[in-house]
Amino acid sequence: MQFFSTDTKTALESKHLAQFIAFGPVVFQVAKALRDFDILKEIEDSGAAGLSLEAIVEKVRLPHYGVRVLLESGLGIGLVIFNNGTYKITKTGYFILHDPLTNVNMNFIHDVNYKGLFHLEESVKTGKPEGLKELGGWPTIYEGLSQLPPHVQKSWFGFDHFFSDTAFPKVLPHVYDNNPIKNMLEIGGNTGKWAIASTTYNKDVHITIMDLPQQLSMAKSRLESLGLTGRVSFHPVNILDETQAFPKGFDAIWMSQFLDCFSEDEIVSILKRCYAALDGNGFVYILEAFWDVQRFETAAFCLQQTSIYFTALANGNSQMYHSEVFKNCIYKAGFEIVQETNNIGLSHTLLKCRKVA
Repeated sequence: MQFFSTDTKTALESKHLAQFIAFGPVVFQVAKALRDFDILKEIEDSGAAGLSLEAIVEKVRLPHYGVRVLLESGLGIGLVIFNNGTYKITKTGYFILHDPLTNVNMNFIHDVNYKGLFHLEESVKTGKPEGLKELGGWPTIYEGLSQLPPHVQKSWFGFDHFFSDTAFPKVLPHVYDNNPIKNMLEIGGNTGKWAIASTTYNKDVHITIMDLPQQLSMAKSRLESLGLTGRVSFHPVNILDETQAFPKGFDAIWMSQFLDCFSEDEIVSILKRCYAALDGNGFVYILEAFWDVQRFETAAFCLQQTSIYFTALANGNSQMYHSEVFKNCIYKAGFEIVQETNNIGLSHTLLKCRKVA
């Protein structure tokens, strides 16, 4: 919260930012076009010499007018500079072109969110993902992940996996070292990445993935191709159906980037069923990204804006949570937090929870 307690901008800086926000959709589309048309790449490749407008037009083989208006917009955005008749790339332009986080976020916003965000105000009023109609007719996006167009699905999973891929190698020792876990229930298995990482790291653990049938089919195909189905089981269930009890007999339950997909009441419901399913000495491990405990303001910003995807498209009632709001759900479900580990990977926190005696 240290990033958001004071207003540090001058009036002139604030007015400039206000205009940047007002033209936000233009800024986004121009930056993406300069990236995707290789205009930024050609300018970067020219080095200190830079490129004239005519030279850029010749290299990218696009109409002179179109390239000109994109570049002039790019000047105001801060992606390029213009000196002595030539364009040169800026540091911001470099990040648009090369930074993995920036590109994952940009593709996710464009392919998954952009059209749906037009319905944000309606979603705020109704508590439903009104923008999801732009992608399909499902009640939430999770039922439709396996049916999304290939380029949309690629951007969705690229966004989701980018963060877990940086966190899983760091978190595995926290979960398995000095913890004799033999039988783990993973709730919300996605494409099976945690099961793969776990069975590779811990040769003794057996993972049961519990998720929607559509999701399990994707995970099962991946695990079959790797020859891991002997160490991984599958339990299809609609997590939101409170009449469906969770299977028992596990000494650990794992949830990664999962509970942020639900409202506070739904999180409490899920955790109460975890409470009933967990062995007496077992632990629940929760890996989440909380915007208020980030080391850098940029990370907090990205998480805060990602919440709007949940509002407008995913399910209409969840978000990337403030840690205290999330922890209150854990307490309401009858658990205590015995260990909290922050700064895992890019932005994650691991919460190790056990039943209150």
